[in-house]
Amino acid sequence: MALRRIQAMSRPRRIQYLAGYPPTLVAEIQRLIDEERLGPALRKRYPALHTVRSDRALYDYVGDLKTNHLRSAPPLSHVSYDNGLHVIRNALGLHTTIARVQGNKLKAKREIRIATLFRDAPEAFLRMIVVHELAHLRVSDHDRAFYQLCCHMEPDYHQLEFDLRAWLTLREAGGSSPWADDAAALNPDI
Repeated sequence: MALRRIQAMSRPRRIQYLAGYPPTLVAEIQRLIDEERLGPALRKRYPALHTVRSDRALYDYVGDLKTNHLRSAPPLSHVSYDNGLHVIRNALGLHTTIARVQGNKLKAKREIRIATLFRDAPEAFLRMIVVHELAHLRVSDHDRAFYQLCCHMEPDYHQLEFDLRAWLTLREAGGSSPWADDAAALNPDI
């Protein structure tokens, strides 16, 4: 019985958010989590939370990014935070196109939903998710053209994606958020 416990403890844990990264990098993140140093490292790199708290502010934020980088992309009819997105669909952001027939015309409405957990995240992480979802307005698949567009809109896209995945891994491991105190100050009702 004790031997099984030791073997289970010595096996590396499956880290969902870092599955595609090299094992040495995953091991380094796991070591930082075990030593409780990942949170402070992320806090040092991204010191403050953003102030985009409401759906209206999020709509304006997304609209500004879209105007700056994708002027000719189709308009967005709805942008909001979504409470159940991360849990239900295992996604952090979602873009949808709803087609409706009006008379003899086909009208399309485009929506972007962002997981509510980004309400209490640094602005860089929110920007990375928004850039990702906006890129889907032009390129539907996650291919080379998609990531080139993401890097055009956000030059540090790949670093932000890795840091975001590290933060999500920290959350999954039960570590406290590096920005928990800031989030509590911004959300006095919670």
